[in-house]
Amino acid sequence: MSAQKGLNLTLKVWRQKNNKDQGQMETYQVSDISIDSSFLEMMDILNEQLIGEGKDPVAFDHDCREGICGTCSMFINGEAHGPGREITTCQLHMREFKDGDTIYIEPWRAKAFPVIKDLVVDRSAFDRVMAAGGFVSVNTSGNTQDANAIPIPKADADKAFDAATCIGCGACVASCKNASAMLFVSAKVSQFALLPQGQVEAAERVQNMVKVMDEEGFGNCSNTGACEVECPKGISLDNIARMNREYLSASVSPSES
Repeated sequence: MSAQKGLNLTLKVWRQKNNKDQGQMETYQVSDISIDSSFLEMMDILNEQLIGEGKDPVAFDHDCREGICGTCSMFINGEAHGPGREITTCQLHMREFKDGDTIYIEPWRAKAFPVIKDLVVDRSAFDRVMAAGGFVSVNTSGNTQDANAIPIPKADADKAFDAATCIGCGACVASCKNASAMLFVSAKVSQFALLPQGQVEAAERVQNMVKVMDEEGFGNCSNTGACEVECPKGISLDNIARMNREYLSASVSPSES
């Protein structure tokens, strides 16, 4: 039985030296790409080819290559993380493409995610949102209660865990026509709001995180739903509704309630 023929592809890749550079699409040819290769392995092959030709390799983020870290973010043929649902770019394999295909590869497009170089964008805005409230203060008095000793309904624990699976890749922002970060922020708010450990700082947390989200230049949510569709972890829009309730509750003072 003959071996599977490799793919010959045309790649249209966004090249941009830095945030000041205008940037443009460059065309490259790659050949004999195994259908069993991951998309990032194909990018590695392209870069080896470019280095061999004495050219600057394409800059792109990657780390775990196991769908955990979220750094491999890029637009592929107009879709965040490419074709397929609930996968990251590193989990995308070349069997999703056909011989002779032209593949367009671009960085996230959002004001709050400025391009650093080529396909790499600065997502530190997410870090600043998290620093504003994405944590639980720890009591170090010596009289702390073991978290495992606090009874939590399984339904709440499951919802909190589902929200906590957000890897902060930014696909929600990049997919939203308004570049909104509501799905990301709501997932981080929800993972605490659903658990007793997060109740102490609940009001302060949601107000601070939403405030920083707005300051960073993310757009407003208009319930289009593209964020949920493109999220590699399937984070639900239900979290946005929960964050809105948390925010409304925190905005009402005790005297007004």
